[in-house]
Amino acid sequence: MKQLGFTIVEIMIVVLIVGLLAAIAIPNFIKSREQSRTNSCLNNLRLIAGAKDLAAIDLGLGETAAPTTAQVSPYFKTIQLVNGLPKEPSGGTYTVNAVSTDPTCSVGGSHML
Repeated sequence: MKQLGFTIVEIMIVVLIVGLLAAIAIPNFIKSREQSRTNSCLNNLRLIAGAKDLAAIDLGLGETAAPTTAQVSPYFKTIQLVNGLPKEPSGGTYTVNAVSTDPTCSVGGSHML
């Protein structure tokens, strides 16, 4: 009579293959998630810069004036805001800065806009 089932060698080979696939997939997943957060942060900084410029034009602010968050927040329409600015994907905060200065992020610092 023939025995049905797997041998220990077959099970070990399957576990080895699954482990190799996980070793390849997990670092790529982490890298792509971080890249996505970086891109989201960069896009939010661009949105803040644009909203700051619009607020400066509407309010007649000079190059060295720093618009407040309350002055900038009305220019964001369909995105989730935290304290009047877009939500930072890594949990940091954004700083608007003066009109002539790019906005910054507490997590990634200042990205090139």
